Amino acid sequence: MSDSGSGEGEHEHIESALEDLEIESSYKPPPEKSIEEIISADKEDESLQKYKEALLGEAKGGKIVVESNDERNVIVKRLALCVSNRPDMELDLTGPLDQLKKQVFVIKEGISYKIRIDFIVQREIVHGLKYIQKTYRLGVPVDRMTHMVGSYPPKTEMQSYTTPLEGAPSGVMARGSYTVSSLFTDDDKNNHLKWEWAFEIKKDWKD
Repeated sequence: MSDSGSGEGEHEHIESALEDLEIESSYKPPPEKSIEEIISADKEDESLQKYKEALLGEAKGGKIVVESNDERNVIVKRLALCVSNRPDMELDLTGPLDQLKKQVFVIKEGISYKIRIDFIVQREIVHGLKYIQKTYRLGVPVDRMTHMVGSYPPKTEMQSYTTPLEGAPSGVMARGSYTVSSLFTDDDKNNHLKWEWAFEIKKDWKD
């Protein structure tokens, strides 16, 4: 993103933000359990067993491995900025992360949008996924949000989370370039992906 106030100072702000995003809660999650341990626990409780079967789905038969060459349990694939009646604006998160800020989203001031994150869970259940982001303008933080994504079992197909509607600011002072630091983490403090991206607010759509 090219911005008259960006540069080394902003980069330091963003690096600091990515570190800060990891420190979100003093909550201590319970010990992580494997699929086998979850299935074998509380066998006498029929209703609980049915709930676990519904949660685990196809994972009951054993470990699900979607991408065998990737040792990660959660593989974040894509971020999409979704606006009603317009094509989704997507970032491919599987390539070089340092190139993402070159793909600047241009959005109209005042519109409502959602953020969707597509990801794969393989091998084990992931507990308490969270999506955290900080938004900066000229290196100064202007917004912060945390979304509780939830717990997900391994599945062969892509899974996704979509945030509630957010409103873009409007007015002459709101127009300009913004940088976002994003983190996809969980209750066990596994940081599945950290990345930076950019958008620009204009009076109208670029097309």
